[in-house]
This record gives sequence, C-alpha cells and structure tokens, in this order.
Amino acid sequence: MEIEVVRPGGLSIDDQTAWSALQDADPALDSPFLSPGWAQAVERAQLLDRGEVQVAVLRDGGEARGFFPARVTGFTAMAAGAPMNDYQAFVAEPGTRLDTRRLIEALGVHRLDFAFMLADQAAFAPHMRGHGIAYVMDLSQGYAGYEAQRRAAGSGVLKDLDKRRRKAEREAGPVVFTAHSRSRTDFDRLFAWKRAQLHATGQTDIFQTGWTMRLMLDLFARRDPDFGGVLFTLHIGGELAAAHFHLRGRHTIHAWIIAHDQAFDRYSPGLLLFQDIARWMDQTPFQVLDLGAGDYRFKQQLANRHRVVAHGFVGRPSPLSLLRQAQYGVRDAVERLPLGRISALPGKAMRRLDQWRGLR
Repeated sequence: MEIEVVRPGGLSIDDQTAWSALQDADPALDSPFLSPGWAQAVERAQLLDRGEVQVAVLRDGGEARGFFPARVTGFTAMAAGAPMNDYQAFVAEPGTRLDTRRLIEALGVHRLDFAFMLADQAAFAPHMRGHGIAYVMDLSQGYAGYEAQRRAAGSGVLKDLDKRRRKAEREAGPVVFTAHSRSRTDFDRLFAWKRAQLHATGQTDIFQTGWTMRLMLDLFARRDPDFGGVLFTLHIGGELAAAHFHLRGRHTIHAWIIAHDQAFDRYSPGLLLFQDIARWMDQTPFQVLDLGAGDYRFKQQLANRHRVVAHGFVGRPSPLSLLRQAQYGVRDAVERLPLGRISALPGKAMRRLDQWRGLR
C-alpha cells in the first residue's frame, strides 16, 4: 500500500465519502473529531496558507483504505486541532495495517505525538505510554432506557436533577431549553464565562489564540447536516443560566465547551442542560453524547459507558525523539513515587508544553 499526503481541502469527494463510510461502518470511530469535516475546519481556522494540517491517505491500487490527519510543524506532528481535539485515530477498514514508521516518513517528521489516541488502535499500541478514561452517555435505547440504566447502577443523579429543576421553577421562574440556538449573544456569553473560568483557575486561555476562536465561529455558522457545532442553552426565569457548545457528527454529539452563570449554582444548570440534551436526542438521529476524557465528577455521574484513550509518541532516531523519550522517562519515574500531587507535575508540564505548541 502507498501513503499519499494531501491537505484536507484537497481531498476529493470520493475520498471524503469513503472516509465517512468507514466511520459509519465502525461505531468506535463515530466521533466528529475523527471526521473529514474536523480536519477541514481546522485547516480553515489555522489559515490555508500555512499548510500545516495534512491527511495521510493509505491507498491500495488507488483506492483509499484509511485516513490519518495531523498537524505538521517543523519536524514534529500532533493531532489536527490540538489542544481542541479530544480524539485521534487511524480511520480505516477493519484489518488494514498501518506502518507507523512509514506514516511519519510520509508526513516528513521525526516524531508524532498523540494524547487521546483510541486505545484499540493496534498500530499505535507499542508506542502508548499511558492510558486514560473517556466517558460516554449511550442513548441508543432512548432517554427512558438510559434513565433505567443509571437507576439500576445505583445512580441518583437524574432523580436529583428533577428535584433541582422543580426548585428552580418555584424560586426563579420557567426553565427553558433551546437546541440549535442561533443566538450570537448567548454564544458570546458562553465564551466570556469560559474564559473567565480559565483565568480564575490559572489555566491557559486557549481562546486568546486567533485560530481557536475562528474555529468556534466557523463551526457555529456551519449548516452541514453531518458536521458542525451546535449551541444548547438553558434559561431560568428569562436569564441565560447555562450554555454548551458541542461538536456534532453524523450520529454523535461530543460535549465540548460548557459553562454557566454562577448565580444559578444551587440549581446545577449545566447538569440540567445535559439532561435536556439527552431527552432531546430521542427525536434526532444522534445516539451518543460523548463527554470525553477527564475525571470530572459530572462525567462519572452521567456516563453509562466508557472508552480508553492513550498518550505516547512514534519517533524515528533523532534528537527530537530522544528528547521526548527523556521527558517520558522523568514522568514515568516521578509518577511511580509516592509523592502525592507532586507525582503529577511532570505530566502536567508535558501537557502544558503540548498545549502551547498546539496553540501557537
């Protein structure tokens, strides 16, 4: 098989159709982050003339058998759209073999870093250095089926949310849910809340970089039925209490940017909004609300399914690969020590560095 590298905007209609068909055939790959639409949106946001987003297309006799998008800068590559990208994978027919060494050679890099690689990706398994859990709300049985599953698992979160909703209606006024909101005012309010939250917690303001907000605005404006952003809002007593901007694919909605007005904290408006989205999905083709990775309490409460993701790197002999190997060596050694929070510092430093690389 041959590997051809093209820009996302240069993919033929046949290639885009083949890519989407591969996702449809494998539920594990049904994420908007793994779609051609994502790679193309990132390319537009990061400005076409930079040419950093590339797609490695595995071909057999001219026919596309697999797709792997990446952002190439200098002699390293990372996920297209990192750090905004929550999943990475080689989208291909079952049994298709990918030679990762040939992949990085085709991309013209010495090293490929990954942070949220699907753990069942056989080609990358030898290069995985650690694993994490991603949380999923499987709504294929409808909201009633999901609710029954949560109750059987001993979770009282949905019952508690029903109580909080009634309390909000008594004390503050009507609770109004809106799907596919086109309100630019509410969109801007969400990102103002999110940026304030990042500043308050000492995190990097990922929306200060020009391309990230260009990406958000482009996705907000998308009308493609198979890919784009979707704004959900919750108003309590006529006031915007919570807003979510999620990425939508063909069958999956991926929870992404969420924030709320702290004045409504006692009602848990962000969780109420998740509950409303889950109920709304009964009337749509969407069957999965993917909450992504991260050990947040709300994800653990809402999820009824999990998936495993991995971080690591693929490299060929070079100073850049030796540097990454050394970073992981320090990280692994410190994480094995009983040092409490200190053990997590090397991993946090690596993630901060990768975030900076992706944002610049």
